[in-house]
Amino acid sequence: MLNLSYDAVIIGAGAAGSMCAIAAAKRGRKVMLIDHSKKFGEKIRISGGGKCNFTNTHCGPDNFISSNPRFCISALNQYTKRDFIDLIESQNIPYHEKKLGQLFCDRSAKDILVLLKDLASKYKVDISLAEKIIDVKKVESGFKITTTDKKITSQALVIASGGLSIPKIGATKFGYAIAQSFNHRIIKPRPGLVPLTFENNLLDHCKHLSGLSLCAEVTFEKTSFREGLLFTHRGLSGPVILQISSYWQEAKSLNIDLLPEYNIEKFLREKKSTQNSQNIQTILSDILPKRLVKEICSETNISGSLANISNTELQTLGDRINHWQVTPTGTEGYRTAEVTVGGVNTRELSSKTMESNLQPGLYFVGEVLDVTGHLGGHNFQWAWSSGWVAGQNI
Repeated sequence: MLNLSYDAVIIGAGAAGSMCAIAAAKRGRKVMLIDHSKKFGEKIRISGGGKCNFTNTHCGPDNFISSNPRFCISALNQYTKRDFIDLIESQNIPYHEKKLGQLFCDRSAKDILVLLKDLASKYKVDISLAEKIIDVKKVESGFKITTTDKKITSQALVIASGGLSIPKIGATKFGYAIAQSFNHRIIKPRPGLVPLTFENNLLDHCKHLSGLSLCAEVTFEKTSFREGLLFTHRGLSGPVILQISSYWQEAKSLNIDLLPEYNIEKFLREKKSTQNSQNIQTILSDILPKRLVKEICSETNISGSLANISNTELQTLGDRINHWQVTPTGTEGYRTAEVTVGGVNTRELSSKTMESNLQPGLYFVGEVLDVTGHLGGHNFQWAWSSGWVAGQNI
């Protein structure tokens, strides 16, 4: 059994943990980075279709969900999206903006992994993968971490072990268990940025439209997103569904506006007053996909020329297109969730340092915290920012 001593031990070799380790080691701290997985930064590697959406040029506090919404402000200001872009550019990693400020590697997410590994090596971070942690205790000198073959003492301990999303690459409850062992409260975790599931009636409707996509606005209570909506044989998907899933609450309805640029009822009333001989499907097919128009007219049993369609029926069509009420039956769960909503209660941490207010020397960073970003690179920026901030203080 090896006996080792460090200034800081970081548990979790993902985006937040590796950034924390590099930032601390650059300051001259003796650092060990531990992960139970055999692979370094596996979530980075698979993200963004293998291209890693590493940040977003519009990233700010409004792009995050938390029961303590102001907590993320300090970290995002201390280490900004521009800071990470500068790091990428300093290593000549080619990247591009896909849409809505989302930045992706041109070649591969492996460019980010190589960057992090090279910096960890440059600043002499000790990395230990496939390391099973048996016990974590507070001792007089700091913390004692016991693994299968090591006893490690450390002045500071950083938990960067992530949430519960994508268990096939190693997600566990480890971070929450450690937090609770030091009397931290956990905001109940749930899957975020996750496909929603639907009842059979809606599935039958969606199967007829499978593969069709359009820009829609989806609203849950006071939160709305306007992005791509995709009809699939499994229901409704696309970025806008993933975005709203982080806010959706079980058994409640979503409002879907399939054509947010138009007030459909008003549009059809105007057409009726000027072109009442035209067929309803022909008119709607000028502004919506023909397959979708056919499905909606069949579902509402409204057809024929505008002259023969009542204003009440025009209102029905308007509601079906602008105010489609859909109630999901649930989500696909952590198996396909990109992130975890909820986590360690940030009201018990310093927003300026990521240090626990309950246990000096203990820090939490990244997805393990009750801070969840929107789709589009915001969660990676939170990892870089929170990790860097802790690295400046351990």
